[in-house]
Amino acid sequence: MRCVLTDEQLLKLLHDDVPFGDLTTELLLTVDKPVQITFAARQDMTVCCVEEAARLFELCGATSELLVSSGHSVTKGSVLLKATGHTDALFAVWKVTQILVEWASGVASATRALVDAAGSVPVACTRKQTPGTKALSVKAVKAGGGVIHRLGLSESILLFAEHRQFLTETPAAILQRLKIQAPEHRRVVEVHDLDDARLWANAGAEVLQMDKFSLEDVRACAAFCRENNLPVILAAAGGVNAKNAADYVAAGAGLLVTSAPYHAEPKDVQVTFISGG
Repeated sequence: MRCVLTDEQLLKLLHDDVPFGDLTTELLLTVDKPVQITFAARQDMTVCCVEEAARLFELCGATSELLVSSGHSVTKGSVLLKATGHTDALFAVWKVTQILVEWASGVASATRALVDAAGSVPVACTRKQTPGTKALSVKAVKAGGGVIHRLGLSESILLFAEHRQFLTETPAAILQRLKIQAPEHRRVVEVHDLDDARLWANAGAEVLQMDKFSLEDVRACAAFCRENNLPVILAAAGGVNAKNAADYVAAGAGLLVTSAPYHAEPKDVQVTFISGG
């Protein structure tokens, strides 16, 4: 996968951690001595953001070698990347890149677990990323095999109850207006109970985003749509995770919408320095 942060963004991350040099390294080590650093997986994981790590080493004058690309699943002990350069450069970049790979690989691995549990049904992660991490979060979700629910408000339609409270048309009229004004977009409606779901399915919604629906209600809505020949995609949202993903799919969900991977624990990366790299 490609690097999603610009050189300027990567250097800003480094500057945040090393604004005035690395005091300990400068006081104790020969800063221009050639050394090598390796990153290895301490546990099974789906890897992410090794490209950004490798690039930051290069921006600081080191050479880097990627052994695994983002999106690949590895076992404990697998070496992910190597870099060779002067002591001052490798020690400065060390923690910034280690934390980045650990965090992103945690999100990617959690996404992969959900994708595996969901089988053939897509897993779409929401835009509820930690503020400031959108590019990295999107990369991590895609590395884990997921898709993005919405990148933002500009590219997709999602009709909330908060919108509907200001509208006076019937559900069918609202959806028809959307179809005329934005024919290339699917009309997605968030619903909060079974009656609401039936109403908007009958009105012509193409996707129902079923917020915090029980498995029983998803099952009942799926049966209603089948019985009435309504070609609606049921998107289970709210509380969806790797433990219940298969249950929602079995109940009739054709899409799983979740924020769970963003809260995953980071994976553990072993960093090793070797003299005279």
